[in-house]
Amino acid sequence: MRILCAMLKHETNTFSPIPADLARFKDWGLHFGEDAARAYRDTAMPLAAYMKLAEAEGAEIVTPVAAEAMPSGPVTAAAYETLTGPILAAVEEGCDIALLDLHGAMVAEGTDDGEGTLLRRIREIAPDLPIAVTCDLHCNLTRAMVENCTALIGYKTYPHTDMYEVAEIVGRTVLDAVKGLADPVMAWGQVPLLSQTLCQGTDDEPMRSIVARCRDWEREAGIRAATVFGGFALADIEDSGTSAVVIADRSVVADGQTLAETARDDLLTRCWAARDAFIYKGRDLDAAVTAAKGYNDGPVILLDHADNCGSGATQDVMTVVAAVLRRNLQGAVVATVWDPAAVASMLAAGEGATVTLDLGGRTDMPSIGAVGRPLTVTGIVEKLCDGKFRVEGPMYTGVEIQCGPTALLRVATAGGGLVRIIVTSLHHEPWDAGVVRMVGIDPEKTRYILLKSRIHYRAGFGTLARHTLTLDGDGVTTSDNTRLAYRKVRRPIYPLDPQTEWEVGQ
Repeated sequence: MRILCAMLKHETNTFSPIPADLARFKDWGLHFGEDAARAYRDTAMPLAAYMKLAEAEGAEIVTPVAAEAMPSGPVTAAAYETLTGPILAAVEEGCDIALLDLHGAMVAEGTDDGEGTLLRRIREIAPDLPIAVTCDLHCNLTRAMVENCTALIGYKTYPHTDMYEVAEIVGRTVLDAVKGLADPVMAWGQVPLLSQTLCQGTDDEPMRSIVARCRDWEREAGIRAATVFGGFALADIEDSGTSAVVIADRSVVADGQTLAETARDDLLTRCWAARDAFIYKGRDLDAAVTAAKGYNDGPVILLDHADNCGSGATQDVMTVVAAVLRRNLQGAVVATVWDPAAVASMLAAGEGATVTLDLGGRTDMPSIGAVGRPLTVTGIVEKLCDGKFRVEGPMYTGVEIQCGPTALLRVATAGGGLVRIIVTSLHHEPWDAGVVRMVGIDPEKTRYILLKSRIHYRAGFGTLARHTLTLDGDGVTTSDNTRLAYRKVRRPIYPLDPQTEWEVGQ
């Protein structure tokens, strides 16, 4: 048996000014052929689970590509063809099963449904090929994705700590189908809800209860998997928003299709009933920073969620950093500001040098009518490093992270406090504590940790946090969707259209 195992992932923020070209994928780590297998074999990623399943079958394993990039704007047409080409070529050469680790929110030049287009092209080459697909919890599920695969599943955790496990489930489902041990069928649907990412944490309501209900359904005879996708509202495409997909097994329950539809409708109804809880309600920035000063113990985690490169932001907006300096948060660490020019200046100056920099603010954001505004700071270059570390936390475990040349800048505040700012040359969302440890900082002994993150920070910092506050700054990952000019998303949709109605079966 010849099994194709491949990874192609990108969460596209159509409002982001950061281009998703081939260089963007190379920055994260782009691998072809045997290099792909070597890079991911000993990790907790879906590709590792797929390869383990294939090895257990004694199969020949083909790994045409393993590609991922930090979220950003639409994938260029050239990059899309370069990355999908090896997968299509491997299918043309012949394989018995395809096990694919995708994202579900890829928009590319020429297609608003990067995954659906890829799956349709595979089906055109091999109409009967059994295909398993793993998707992110933030997948914007489309008809083309469901209709052009055998079984599709999504993560149940945010932060995404169950990627390996869900890949095992969907991979085994398709392997069982090939052996005649299962007969999978899917039911899927959407509700007109643009759920905001900041409200999709699976340790929080309403997602906690909805995921628990998914697990209840999976304990029913005949249900292989039940998934609710929070969706990715920062992709302005027709299918953005909340959805669900259920896999039933007709070898266990003859009317598996009806069972799957019943479970799907139950899950979608629960999502719609909780729609208000999926919408973030902000607060004044200075008031939030002042509240942080009132805590006598730490670490206190502060979230600059509107400038989270893990959802496609520029990671160089200085609004929240300026507020932290202005309010003199003694002992704060900022992770991280993207500014390769500033890093280059600090590398030239060397450790121990005093420098004055225009930090951040390198990128204009036309989609929200904002221009880059640097913040002039003076500080001491405390540490320089290569920006590499291997994830030891529960998300992306074993993967080597590359932040590019990195500098730690120690800045004195007007009130006599000290703030340390980690400045990187490549975008990386700070979800793992390795991002501060690589510059010699112990997060457990840090009073305030300002992270340009939303929910993923919990993977590496959640157990350390004594308190957590969201700070509403500026950026293209704003949690106020009224600031975004939607043109393609289906209408009416909540909360853009407050009077939106939905009933089961729509």
